[in-house]
Amino acid sequence: MMPARFSVFASLALVGTPMAAVPASAQDVAEGLSVMGSMRLRYEAIDGQARAGFNESDALVNLRTAILAEYRTRDVRLGVELYDSRVWADRTGTPVTTNEVNALEPVQVYVAGDIDGAFGKGTKLTLTAGRMTLNLGSRRLVAADDYRNTTNGYTGLRADIAAPGGVKATLIYTLPQVRLPDDAERLRDAKVKLDRENFGLVLWGGQLSRARTLGRAMVELTYFRLGERDAPARPTRDRSLDTFGGRIIAEPRTDAFDYEVETFYQTGSISASLAPTAARQAVSASFVHADLGYSFSGAWKPRLSVEFDRASGDKPGGKFGRFDTLYGMRRADLAPAGLYNAVARANIMTPGIRLEVAPSKRLDAFAVYRAMWLAADEDSFSTTGVRDASGRSGDFAGHQLEARVRYWLVPARLRFEFDGLLLAKGRFLRDAPNAPAGRWTRYGSFNLTASF
Repeated sequence: MMPARFSVFASLALVGTPMAAVPASAQDVAEGLSVMGSMRLRYEAIDGQARAGFNESDALVNLRTAILAEYRTRDVRLGVELYDSRVWADRTGTPVTTNEVNALEPVQVYVAGDIDGAFGKGTKLTLTAGRMTLNLGSRRLVAADDYRNTTNGYTGLRADIAAPGGVKATLIYTLPQVRLPDDAERLRDAKVKLDRENFGLVLWGGQLSRARTLGRAMVELTYFRLGERDAPARPTRDRSLDTFGGRIIAEPRTDAFDYEVETFYQTGSISASLAPTAARQAVSASFVHADLGYSFSGAWKPRLSVEFDRASGDKPGGKFGRFDTLYGMRRADLAPAGLYNAVARANIMTPGIRLEVAPSKRLDAFAVYRAMWLAADEDSFSTTGVRDASGRSGDFAGHQLEARVRYWLVPARLRFEFDGLLLAKGRFLRDAPNAPAGRWTRYGSFNLTASF
């Protein structure tokens, strides 16, 4: 059963202060000064925690506020976006990290400009400099996470190029922001400290795409380089990763099949531990996503799809094999973050089936079933921290059933969302040496988002 507080806080969420949605795109905003924002209030609860080291049952209240002020002329934009992310009702053993708390942070402070004809007739170059959020390509490597209570910020340069024939390119050179404070006491008190960026953590690279390359499908090529080294009082794994990838996608349309295939190969090196003298390991890791769907006509606009995701894990001896998703999102493909946060693109192999419906402009929903295995028996399963180094606990992690319902209580202004998940733990998540007790994980969240 869910904790008893679940129903109490669910009722409070329905009458509480609502929270923010993603601001409209720059193209939707007129010249001059505009201010927009959102507030999101969430109550979430879990029973039968699947991750090692945390409370078996828990609940948390999250509040995220985002305000974006932008001044636009015909070709130039100046923007500042402030994020404030806080939690309440946490206790000892509640997994509260910088994924949940980041108080009064200027995640974006940027200047952007458009240059028409920069590379010849019909081309357009957009340059952005400063602090910014990024959502690139499929968002599986570089994203501004939305389900999570905090987001990812990046400081640096971005260039977007559009050319005739549906050709687009995005190039970045950034210093990912390290969210602060990150010590437990100040974090739980939501102390204000400016996030840090420096050349000890660098992400650069880009993507090139062309529409309608294979029939109606777009083809995209990806490369990102992540370089990391220790900072004072902040030891790291000194990641030096090159990630190469390609994607083919035909977007959904009514009474037609759609599909997407994306694959990444990761190479480079990583330290065997956080110790300054740790040996270096060569990296060889991979990820693949594939889905095939069909969208039906009808009032509910149903779409049915089958999916497959596999992210490599680390096996004894040889090269380091655990795939690193860098700054990618997880919610759209795999599972919610928050108190659940057990499934991501690392040491997992999972087929699934998904049903999506949109009965009206105000209501949409989806449900997903997936079975999950470890890609490497000796590595920890995904992001649970549950591990059997001997490999004798098997490789089946469990069955996961997930659903989401969203409804605009006030169109474009106030939206309600419910997310629910049930995990039937497989042999590995029951028998591994540090596996939390219990056969089931139940997770749910109630959300109100207000946009202004």
